[in-house]
Amino acid sequence: MATQLKTQTPQPLCCSIKDIAPADEAKLTESAALFKALSDETRLRMLKAISHMHEMCECGIVPVFGLSQPTISYHLKVLREAGLITSERRGQWVWHRVNEKAVLTAVRSLSDLTI
Repeated sequence: MATQLKTQTPQPLCCSIKDIAPADEAKLTESAALFKALSDETRLRMLKAISHMHEMCECGIVPVFGLSQPTISYHLKVLREAGLITSERRGQWVWHRVNEKAVLTAVRSLSDLTI
């Protein structure tokens, strides 16, 4: 007894998917980097603390979070590279501020997903 394979004709999609323009692709890549930085609970807590204090010295962040200085520096680096904080050296200490525009951009990126 021989088995015959039936080829199925492709079914039309129930909805059409629009191509993503290159400019939109760049925005998506940027948003993904931003959300990766925000995906860690420690970084979210740091961002909230810095925002609450308006600016915060790294020397004040270490004792508050109970983490080692290299760990704190790593998390601050991730936030800085994502553009979520700005840093300024004053003498031997580095002070950090929340980049409110970047945070608002993250919120806007989320709202753009629903449109």
